[in-house]
Amino acid sequence: MILDKTFPPDPRVENEAVELIKAGNEVFLFCLHYTNKNDETDANGIQIKRYKSNTLEYKFSALTYTVPVYSWLMKQKISHFIKHNKIEALHIHDMRIAQATFWANKTFKLKTVLDLHDNFPEIMKFYPHLQKFPGKYLISPKKWKHKEEQFIKKATKVITVSNEFVNEIIERTSVEKTKVELVPNTIRKSFYEDYILDEKIIEKYKNDFVVLYLGDTNLRRGLQTAIRASKVLKNQITNYKLVIVGSNTTDIILKQEIEENNLNDCVIMEGWQDVSLFQSYIKASAVCISPLHRNIQHDIAYANKLFQYMSFAKPLLVSNATAQKNLIQKVKAGLVHTEKDADDFCAKILELYHDASLRDKLGNNGQQFVMNEFTWDKTSQNLINLYKNL
Repeated sequence: MILDKTFPPDPRVENEAVELIKAGNEVFLFCLHYTNKNDETDANGIQIKRYKSNTLEYKFSALTYTVPVYSWLMKQKISHFIKHNKIEALHIHDMRIAQATFWANKTFKLKTVLDLHDNFPEIMKFYPHLQKFPGKYLISPKKWKHKEEQFIKKATKVITVSNEFVNEIIERTSVEKTKVELVPNTIRKSFYEDYILDEKIIEKYKNDFVVLYLGDTNLRRGLQTAIRASKVLKNQITNYKLVIVGSNTTDIILKQEIEENNLNDCVIMEGWQDVSLFQSYIKASAVCISPLHRNIQHDIAYANKLFQYMSFAKPLLVSNATAQKNLIQKVKAGLVHTEKDADDFCAKILELYHDASLRDKLGNNGQQFVMNEFTWDKTSQNLINLYKNL
């Protein structure tokens, strides 16, 4: 496995590696480190090989499809990794490091699996540093998209995270359907079976009607919609709290909106918290949200948080970004609001607030779906079969 960042944490990488090891494979993970930390360790059976990197190298990674310095530097390290560990197949995590891996593999001619966690060229369009000089002129999402299509065609197999993304890849690149496999982001049973509650969090919110958001808080995640709806909701629900657990460089804009609308008493930004506290926040909530803006990426992928929410029988309110809308409506695990529509968001929260039996019904539907159909031990079977037949 080839990863262009530090490890841990990366739940998808870890989940995939652990399942492959359980199925009888040996998994070596190439990743980076920025300190003098020991470069070889073992975690859950994963043989981790850390290669030294630095800030300058990291900055070059954004330019890898403009000026390929990063790919050239990584190629040397990956070549050493393949040779030293006698690697027999390459699993490339996302496209930033794909060019370097394919370059290194020219010598070894190994089978390659390209694992697209996200539609990265589409996400890039929303990065703040690509909206202004010099990033706007140095980094081209169009060029990244072109490269992604090249890599999809070059790889032996491609895996990705939703049916919508599978279909989009096949339609866009005209590759054979059999080349692309679905391996969705789901949670391991240990998330909802093996955890410790933080009583301080439970106590803090025990008298509140908590609407919870977990994860990255970039503006494209739609939290401004939830914040704007809070202006009405705080007057309609006396114990209303919007609790946001996560962070992003754009948080200053969210905080400004909270301040300007005098919402400090009902909108709580907890900042990033350790993942071990996620269960406690979910337990303390009444409704869990994912108010994503619609775009090509959000329409074809859904976040892991949906399954985390559902595993604790919480009703969901999600925007009409296609993939998550289809999932939630199919499972009947929550309600759907129109993206960026604070009034619709507000109406749906009030509907859930006034109908406890609806909340229970939707929550139970989601929990049954996760426990019986959509846990990692079931959805990872495609990945195991792929390697059996590679």
